[in-house]
Amino acid sequence: MTADDARPLPRGRWRGRSRLVRLARLWRTRRPRRFTEKVRYKMLRDHRELLVTFADKAAVRGHVVLHDLGHLLPQAYGVLDDADGLLTLDLPESYVVKPTHGSGAAIVVSPEAPEGAVLPRAEWGWVYAHVRPEAVDRTHLRDIAARWSEQLYGRGPNEEWAYSRIRPRIIVEERLAGADGGIPDDCKLFVFHGRVRYVQVDSGRFGTRTQDFLDPDWQHLPLSGGPPWADPPHPRPDRLAEMIAIAERLGADTDFVRVDLYLLPDRIVFGELTSYPAGGHSPFEPESFDLEFGSHWRVPRRYR
Repeated sequence: MTADDARPLPRGRWRGRSRLVRLARLWRTRRPRRFTEKVRYKMLRDHRELLVTFADKAAVRGHVVLHDLGHLLPQAYGVLDDADGLLTLDLPESYVVKPTHGSGAAIVVSPEAPEGAVLPRAEWGWVYAHVRPEAVDRTHLRDIAARWSEQLYGRGPNEEWAYSRIRPRIIVEERLAGADGGIPDDCKLFVFHGRVRYVQVDSGRFGTRTQDFLDPDWQHLPLSGGPPWADPPHPRPDRLAEMIAIAERLGADTDFVRVDLYLLPDRIVFGELTSYPAGGHSPFEPESFDLEFGSHWRVPRRYR
């Protein structure tokens, strides 16, 4: 046993690996009704390799291609096994750097970033930042990516299991721009058993953030997940039916997945597939929507 093996695990990491914790959570989630309960049910029981593919930001591109939707993928400038590759990778003025084995972390580089924005410190770990090209020191960027590569996202098999099975890599993709040149709206389509039931629209990630929930007919729901609603409301997208069809094709192979898409002025772009929204702790206000979302989801007794 090494010194590192003997060192006590942090509380969250220990709970993520404990067999006793796993047995207790299996028992508590045996009859899920709410959406958040069913996400936690899935986290503990659905260990199909398909979920690993969904969670891996590089491998999921193959899933998109397999469904004849490769034209929706953002351009990839590189998928790097070693963060040192960032030191010499040929890059345009604008781009995005992300870990393949985590969620919610990215460095967005573009001239539209706020003046004075700087790269975060590498030791902060899972960071999300928007900076201008002149603010990027390649060595510093490499250090941030190397820190991502050292970390396990999801804290182990009792948490977001699929992330623990992904080989850490770094992916560098094109930076997407909305109609105003800024970060585009993120349209998250909730697909239950191959059918879209809800659409979540997140706007203003680096500014005044808003979040709205709508049904497939673009009727606004009186639901809050934390951030305020957009004012004025988002107009119904001209390509809504196409986005729904795309999400249903990509989500046809599983009981639930959230399909994230970006609607740009000239095209629809694939974002990611999410099996565990908020790790099973999505806020619902009012709470009745937690039951409503869950009512569309028939979790199997066993995943095969």
